[in-house]
Amino acid sequence: MAFTASQIHFFFFSLFAFLLIAVQARLNLYPRDHAALLLVQKDLGIQGQRIALRCNSATISCERRKANRTQLLRVTRIDFRSNGLTGTLSPAIGKLSELKELSLPNNQLFDQIPVQILECRKLEVLDLGNNLFSGKVPSELSSLLRLRILDLSSNELSGNLNFLKYFPNLEKLSLADNMFTGKIPPSLKSFRNLRFLNISGNSFLEGPVPAMSQVEHLSADLDRNTFVPKRYILAENSTSSNQISALAPNSNSGNAPAPAPSHSVAPIHKSNNRKKRKVRAWFLGFFAGSFAGAISAVLLSVLFKLVMFFVRKGKTDGTLTIYSPLIKKAEDLAFLEKEDGVASLEMIGKGGCGEVYRAELPGSNGKIIAIKKIIQPPMDAAELTEEDTKALNKKMRQVKSEIQILGQIRHRNLLPLLAHMPRPDCHYLVYEYMKNGSLQDILQQVTEGTRELDWLGRHRIAVGIAAGLEYLHINHSQCIIHRDLKPANVLLDDDMEARIADFGLAKALPDAHTHITTSNVAGTVGYIAPEYHQTLKFTDKCDIYSFGVVLAVLVIGKLPSDEFFQHTPEMSLVKWLKNVMTSEDPKRAIDPKLIGTGFEEQMLLVLKIACFCTLENPKERPNSKDVRCMLTQIKH
Repeated sequence: MAFTASQIHFFFFSLFAFLLIAVQARLNLYPRDHAALLLVQKDLGIQGQRIALRCNSATISCERRKANRTQLLRVTRIDFRSNGLTGTLSPAIGKLSELKELSLPNNQLFDQIPVQILECRKLEVLDLGNNLFSGKVPSELSSLLRLRILDLSSNELSGNLNFLKYFPNLEKLSLADNMFTGKIPPSLKSFRNLRFLNISGNSFLEGPVPAMSQVEHLSADLDRNTFVPKRYILAENSTSSNQISALAPNSNSGNAPAPAPSHSVAPIHKSNNRKKRKVRAWFLGFFAGSFAGAISAVLLSVLFKLVMFFVRKGKTDGTLTIYSPLIKKAEDLAFLEKEDGVASLEMIGKGGCGEVYRAELPGSNGKIIAIKKIIQPPMDAAELTEEDTKALNKKMRQVKSEIQILGQIRHRNLLPLLAHMPRPDCHYLVYEYMKNGSLQDILQQVTEGTRELDWLGRHRIAVGIAAGLEYLHINHSQCIIHRDLKPANVLLDDDMEARIADFGLAKALPDAHTHITTSNVAGTVGYIAPEYHQTLKFTDKCDIYSFGVVLAVLVIGKLPSDEFFQHTPEMSLVKWLKNVMTSEDPKRAIDPKLIGTGFEEQMLLVLKIACFCTLENPKERPNSKDVRCMLTQIKH
């Protein structure tokens, strides 16, 4: 049977398509991309799912690339938008060198944007909007020259905008609703392809925004009068305006009188009278205009003050700042705007910095919050003594420190600041409510016999505190030193998970600095490192010393202030512990309530770590990561 030419062509075309599909089916994912995807998937919080390993799906796209005379699939797109992810962005993302798009908006991803993202040189779309990312944006982000879309809006990012150096292909830039500070860089003018720019919602940014005629949409919240959208600006040419004005009388030439001949001359006395009349008319007009202007200015000023009076009367005294998505809307905390918004609430604590109240968050299905009220008397109060003023300034510095530090950090072992409401007479700081109170409260109840805390629970608390310190000292973009770590500042949530709290004395260590020098010693006696007493220089190793004391307290069951140590030759928990640990019976240091549980060897190991952390020479102490690793290696 003879085949026609068209049938032969169709046969070979079908065969070629079949072979192409077969080859495509046998293509393997590049091993390095495969390993990186596994790590990215794990850190994003999609463990147990294989979705991230399927190429050309709704979330992952791959393209063929040549490698050593073979063809492999390389990952070019990752899109997990609105997936409810609660993890972090893994540094392994940098190993996906062919990645063109990374879209993870509308999730609850936290921690920093890893600097390894800079290794994705072919990245064109980076969309991390509406998450909980914090810290600084990698400073060399502009090395990603192919970026067309950069969306970091609605996060908790901080630092300046110096990463906006040169993006020749950037079309959309959104940094709205973060905590960026400093001046808006003039380098924005060089972004020749930029069409959309939104930097609103960053209260601490300073303008002006450079003029960029090509930008079609601009949201800045800065000097709005000078940044009217282009389509609303009436471009006027001065030359053409003058020409139109000059020609205006001729537009009705039929009614307008003809100009006088150039050669006609008026009598001299009439000319002088005319000049005098013009001068008098000019003076009268000037004074009449000035008088009318002055009257109008006074009336407008009075009217403006009346309007501002009523506006201020109707406004709240402070502006609520929300730091966490747990607070869905500002109206949920509207009761704090009242004259005494916490009068009807249950007081659960009182300390040197203020009172703490317990409340149910409206519209949260029973979510309980804790509200710290910090009294702020008026600074011009006549009855304030010099000492009162110093104490007040110290308290306000601590409030500011707490807001600045807690507003930008998120970790499971740190107590997050949910919101801040300033009032004329006080500040309200809103936190998650910790049902089990502080570690110091728990240990006191254990001593009194009203509560039990077994060794496994104590060990878990120790590991949690170490993990929180590791985040503050090492994993955060800037090293943060707590300066007052003690059992009273370690809160326990519903699952008895440790949360480091009270950052009123905390300090962020500036880049390239190894220590902070203070004018006086801050902290709590018994937990302060000896070198801090001597030099007034504070480092992260001072926190490690305090943590060593907390470890000892967990095992010994006694605070440094316990009367027991006043009756010992050492009169110090740390010195007493070191002497006992080198004696023939180191188990004397263990809380009697824990003896006989079978974990004595593990407890002695923790006490050795406590001794390690409280060495006299700070350089010999471990860092927070080493401590956390040592504690997690203790098996039960």
